[in-house]
Amino acid sequence: MTSHQPQRQTAQPEGSIDQRALRAAIAQGDIRVLLMVLVHLTGDLRWLEPPYKPKRDVRLIPDPQAGLPPQIQDDIRAAVVDLFRDGTPRPVITDPGNDLMRKMMGATLGEPVAPEYAPLIREEMALVARDKRWTRTPPEETLAQHKVLIVGAGVCAIALGVALGRLGIPYTIVEKNAGLGGTWYVNQYPGCGVDTPNHSYSFSFSARNPWTRYFSQRDEIHDYLKKVAREFGVHDRIRFNTRLTSARWDETTKRWVASLSTPDRDEQVEAAVLVSAIGQLNDPSMAKFEGAEDFGGDLFHSALWPKGYSVKGKRVAVIGTGATAMQLVPSIADEVAAVTVYQRTAQWSRPVAGYSDLITDGAQWLLAHVPFYAEWYRFNMFWRYGDGLLPFLRKDPDWPHPDRAVNKGNDRHREELTDFILSELEGRPDLIEKCVPTYPPYGKRILLDNNWFKTLRKPNVDLVTDRIDHIARDGIVTADGGLHPADVIVVSTGFKVTEMAARLDITGRDGRSLRDAWAGDNPTAYLGITVPGFPNFFNMLGPNTGPAHGGSVIFQAECQSRYISACLVAMIEQEIAAIDVNRDALDAYVRKVDDEHEQMIWTHPGMTTYYRNSHGRVFSAMPWRFVDYWAMTHDPDFRDYKVTAR
Repeated sequence: MTSHQPQRQTAQPEGSIDQRALRAAIAQGDIRVLLMVLVHLTGDLRWLEPPYKPKRDVRLIPDPQAGLPPQIQDDIRAAVVDLFRDGTPRPVITDPGNDLMRKMMGATLGEPVAPEYAPLIREEMALVARDKRWTRTPPEETLAQHKVLIVGAGVCAIALGVALGRLGIPYTIVEKNAGLGGTWYVNQYPGCGVDTPNHSYSFSFSARNPWTRYFSQRDEIHDYLKKVAREFGVHDRIRFNTRLTSARWDETTKRWVASLSTPDRDEQVEAAVLVSAIGQLNDPSMAKFEGAEDFGGDLFHSALWPKGYSVKGKRVAVIGTGATAMQLVPSIADEVAAVTVYQRTAQWSRPVAGYSDLITDGAQWLLAHVPFYAEWYRFNMFWRYGDGLLPFLRKDPDWPHPDRAVNKGNDRHREELTDFILSELEGRPDLIEKCVPTYPPYGKRILLDNNWFKTLRKPNVDLVTDRIDHIARDGIVTADGGLHPADVIVVSTGFKVTEMAARLDITGRDGRSLRDAWAGDNPTAYLGITVPGFPNFFNMLGPNTGPAHGGSVIFQAECQSRYISACLVAMIEQEIAAIDVNRDALDAYVRKVDDEHEQMIWTHPGMTTYYRNSHGRVFSAMPWRFVDYWAMTHDPDFRDYKVTAR
C-alpha cells in the first residue's frame, strides 16, 4: 500500500455517543466540515462532488451552511446522524495521503489547492506525526549529556518543550516572571485578546480546546497555555522568577555556561544547547515625552497595565493607535469619563463579521465529540488566515498607482476598506479626514475592527492627530498649545523589536556578543533561527519570522521546534558536539529575504512600520508563504553548518 492511498478499514462501533445530543448539535454544525467527517468515516468520495460540494467563501468566519440548498444540507446531516446510530464508527480513512488530502481541501474550500499544502496540512491536523523521531533511541546517559536551556516560558517554549519531552531530551525553562505565557502573562489591559482565529492560534498537538468564541480574550488564551503546559509535562520543567543574566560559549567543553539570578541567589548552570524563546514582542518600548515626570496621575505602558487597575470614571489618554489601542479603547470607552486617543498614523482595519460572536453549544459539542470535526474546523480557520492574502501584497511594477496600492487586487482592497471606514463614520467628516490612511492596505500589521470606528464617534471619545509637545501635571499638551486633561496616560507604542535575543547578554565564539553581531538595529539569523559564531544556539521567532500577512506565531513556533529538535536528534545520533551555521549560508539566506522583501508591500516608501529598522530594512516580518517556511524548517541540512565531532 503506497503512502498516498487512503488506509481503509472495516467500520465498527467504537464506543457510544449521545444520540439526542448529536441530533441537537448537528443543526449548528458547519456543513463543509461535516462533509469531511463523512469522507473519513465512510471512505465514500461522492461527498466531495456536486451536489454536495460547498461554494467558495473567503470570509474569515464562513457561512456554516456552505452555500448549499436546505435539502442538500439535510441529507448531509442525516447521513452523519445515521453513521453514529450504533456508536462511534472507526474511520475508513485515517490519513488520506497527499493526493486525496488535496482533493478534500479543495472540496471544503470550493477552490483548488496547490499540492505542496497537502503534507503540511496532514501534519497540522495531526494525521501524520510532526515530531522528529529517533532512528534508534539513545541510552539515558547519552541524553543526559545534551541538556537544553530554554529562556522564556511563552508559546515557543511550550512547543519546544513538548517536542523535546517526547524525545526524552532533558530541558529546563527559565522564566523571569512568576507565571508562564510570555506576552499572555504580561499583557492584562482591558480588551486584550488574539487577532488570529483562536482555533488556528492553538497547537496542532492540542487542538481540541473548548474556545468560547472565534477570537478569544487574554484570560482564555492564558488558561489554554497553562493547560497545555501541564498536560504535556512542560510546567514541571519551568523555573519561575529566574532571570538569565548572561550566557557564554565555552569552546573547550563545547557547552553554554549560563548565569541565572533568582530572588534568593545567583548561580551558574551548563547546557549543551541554549534556546532563546522570548520572541520579538517582549520588551515594551516606552516612548519618551518631556515633562512625563511632572504628570500628577498614573502613567504606564499598556503592556504593564497594573493587575486589577480600574479606569472607571477617569479621563484616560491613550497614546498610539495600533493593535493594542484598537482592543483597549472600545473596551473602556463606556466606563470612563473621557478617552483621548493620540494618533500618529491612521490604520487600516479589516471588518470581520462574527468577531465577537460566541461559538454555539452545538458547535462546541461537535468539536469535542465527533471524530475529525475539530481537525477540519481548525483547517478552515488556518487557511482563511494563511497565505491567501500574500499575492495581494506583492508589488506589480506595471501598476500605475503605486502611491495608493501595490497592485490591482490591493487597490480593490483599498476601496473596500475605505468604503467600510466611510460607512462607519458617515456624517463625521472630521473623523473621516483623520482615519483614512494614505498608504496601501496591509502595509502595516493587519488590524481587525473591534468597533474601533464606532467607538471614535462616541461623545466622550476624542481623536487627536496633533503632535504631542509635552506632558503637563494635568494632562497632555499638543503642538498647537492645547491642553488635553487626563487622569491616566496609557502609552501604547509597541515593543523594542530589534533587540530580540540580543538583550539576553549572550557571548559566542571569540568573545563576540550577540548584541555586537546584531549592531545597527539589524538582527539576522539563518532561517531566523541560528547565528554564525554562536554554536548550539537557537533563536525562536527571531529575525524575519514574524507572520505579517496572517497566520499564527504558534504555527511558526511549531516549525522552529521541529527544526531545533531535528538538529538535536542528528547531533546525538551522529555524535556531534557542536553545530555553527556558516556565514555564507546566512549571507545567502539574508540576500534571498531582502530580495523577496523588495517585491513586497513592507518596503513601500510611503510608510514606516516596526517591521523595518532605522535603515529601512525589513528585519522582523517574514516574506515567505507559511508552506514555504514549513518546508525550509522541516529537516535541517548540516551542509549549512560547521560541524564539530564529539
